[in-house]
Amino acid sequence: MEATWLTIKDLMARGGWVMWPLLALSVVALTLIFERCWFWIKTNNPTARNRINRVAELLRGGQRDKAWLLAERDGTVYGDAARRMLGEKASHATAADAVENQRHRLERFMPTLGTIITAAPMLGILGTVTGIIRAFRVLSDTEMVTDPGKIGAGIAEALLTTVAGLVVALIVLFPYNAFRAQIDRTLGRLEALAAAAEQNAQPEEM
Repeated sequence: MEATWLTIKDLMARGGWVMWPLLALSVVALTLIFERCWFWIKTNNPTARNRINRVAELLRGGQRDKAWLLAERDGTVYGDAARRMLGEKASHATAADAVENQRHRLERFMPTLGTIITAAPMLGILGTVTGIIRAFRVLSDTEMVTDPGKIGAGIAEALLTTVAGLVVALIVLFPYNAFRAQIDRTLGRLEALAAAAEQNAQPEEM
């Protein structure tokens, strides 16, 4: 454990100050990824999907009371949307509003993750530039470089920060795309639920 910590400290020291913002971004990204994974497991597990499908069937069959009882026990975005649709006079506007009200829960932290994907490689490039500047400064300060390690330190900083920035971005990119796919699927299910609520409302509006 101590050897691992010394290795991390050594990498941070070799990579220069840019490594610290990259470390902070990685910690934030991992925290948000775990939160979003837990959210989607609760939202789109088989039990939740079966429950919302049953609610939609009840709505299409005109059994609003049974649909309400089932939706009342659902703490996901599906249950919240169903309760909004059932709690007010069913209409296209009500159904659309109920779906849109869930969008902020579905897209929570997505802008932050998207920013990290963009910012991490840019920080890596910044570290590359500062590392190259450091190496050239060594060359310009002395007529003859007797210790190649002084130049190597700048080159190591440039390479480490580039790699670190790309690694952070790639670690976030794949979960981000998976979460985006989950958002699209969930919105599709919510729209199907809204269509069921509207279909049930048609006889009442005539």
